[in-house]
Amino acid sequence: MLPGMYYHVYNHANGDEDIFREPENYRWFLKQYNTYITPVAETYAYCLLPNHFHFLVRIKNADTLLKTFPKFETLEKLETSLLPSKQFSSLFSSYTQGFNKRYNRKGSLFLKNFKRKPIMSDDYFSVLVAYIHLNPVHHKFASNLDDWHWSSYKTVLSEGTTELERVIVLNWFGNAERFVLFHEQYRASKFPEIGIY
Repeated sequence: MLPGMYYHVYNHANGDEDIFREPENYRWFLKQYNTYITPVAETYAYCLLPNHFHFLVRIKNADTLLKTFPKFETLEKLETSLLPSKQFSSLFSSYTQGFNKRYNRKGSLFLKNFKRKPIMSDDYFSVLVAYIHLNPVHHKFASNLDDWHWSSYKTVLSEGTTELERVIVLNWFGNAERFVLFHEQYRASKFPEIGIY
């Protein structure tokens, strides 16, 4: 994962088991996410579902990464580019250990390799934000965007304290009204395929 690049990061449960069984699981995952990922990436959208998740992130610039993790100053750029992937792997490992302990289970919880697809166009960025937020509706976990607590949709529209890049997202769409309208239009289009996966 290269510094300065935007990525769609997603993964799924290993098998038929859910990775989030109760509200505390979602909260714990987001807490761990802030611990491991916020130092290396800016987050623009996310959604956690019972058996999978999606994030839209931008990896921080190399200079920022080096200031946050000074031990990498003496290493090659290649090592700096590996740091974000390592942090995501640490997040999944940490969450799995806590989950396994809580539910007295063993083994992997997520599919082995998490997916990270670079975002190469403005259109893709816009549609991906809506796609991520509408995932609970698409998979029938919720009827409306406002019904799903574990996504960034309501956070973007709120004024509370957050690590989410809310202002940038709203400015990207123009304002809150256009942000909502874009989501409504994307939902009305019945989730057209744009190569999300």
